[in-house]
Amino acid sequence: MISNQVLQNTLEGLKEISRTEFCIIDTEGKVLATTFSDFSIQQGDIQAFVESQADSQLVKGFQYFKVCDDYQLEYILVAHGDDEDTYMIGKLAAFQIQNLIVAYKERFDKDSFIKNLLLDNLLLVDIYNRAKKLHIDADVRRAVMILELQQEKDHSSMESVKSFFGGKSKDFITAVDEKSIIIVKELEEGEGYADLDKLSHAILDTLGLDQNEETHIAYGTIVNELKEVSRSYKEARMALDVGKIFFGEKDVIAYSSLGIGRLIYQLPIPLCKMFIKEIFENKSPDDFDEETLVTIDKFFENSLNVSETSRQLYIHRNTLVYRLDKLQKSTGLDLRVFEDAITFKIALMVVRYMKYMETLEY
Repeated sequence: MISNQVLQNTLEGLKEISRTEFCIIDTEGKVLATTFSDFSIQQGDIQAFVESQADSQLVKGFQYFKVCDDYQLEYILVAHGDDEDTYMIGKLAAFQIQNLIVAYKERFDKDSFIKNLLLDNLLLVDIYNRAKKLHIDADVRRAVMILELQQEKDHSSMESVKSFFGGKSKDFITAVDEKSIIIVKELEEGEGYADLDKLSHAILDTLGLDQNEETHIAYGTIVNELKEVSRSYKEARMALDVGKIFFGEKDVIAYSSLGIGRLIYQLPIPLCKMFIKEIFENKSPDDFDEETLVTIDKFFENSLNVSETSRQLYIHRNTLVYRLDKLQKSTGLDLRVFEDAITFKIALMVVRYMKYMETLEY
């Protein structure tokens, strides 16, 4: 519900406008916020007003007003004065506070709804019923973005992201863990993945996170229905993990660009070990010297083009051919043959995946 600090700020603003002293009390007579310096509460007066049927009452020179939430009494507002003007000002102030209750309630209800939606904690019928009550469009295009921070997020980082989006009610910014900020972005007609990519870079740049190698943004596929938002979230979460393994140099990772890495990420470790043993027997890519590894990477980078690879490595073509022949003798795979090159590339990715999973175990 509304914090006492928000109530205090509201009363001070109302006092500045109306030149009237206010006090907010809970149903048990405890003062939550006040602009009075010497107002003393008569518990009997408060209790009598709470138990009465009246919405407002003049008591000993003070105007008392009930502030309700769905017909449930939440606060007592006290205004200093016994004339008609004070009564009118008090009614306006009570109305303002009641609207605050509704706004805060809706805000946190929406946040709770979005969290449960992301985590698949809602039945299909509940999704659409609650969305209707919260005035959330069900049939619009959305995508989920996850901003993963280097350290545990604080209030300021969440507020910075919210301010970047300018408080647009159609976009939702929330969190379900300690290090990530989740953005459920609504897309206009014609907006696509290129726009999501630009937006992701803009967020990192605006927040000053673009130079931080430990900060990443990932986003899932664009979905057309509210019920599919959880799928986009799972895809963005996978993109973060797969990106760390195979695309560590990228700040922004799209689920749609994961390629074969997405398949490898879902393989069980025993199957990976069996595959590597079949390809490299008792060897491992870690056993290759630095020169061989650089040659392999550059060869793949240049799409198996011998001439271009030798040029970029500043070596003679025959030297490169010698290195590839040597690699073929030790592994049985000729990287100049497309099928062997694919097998070798997948094997290297599987090894990288296994190493990453080992770091998580510790």
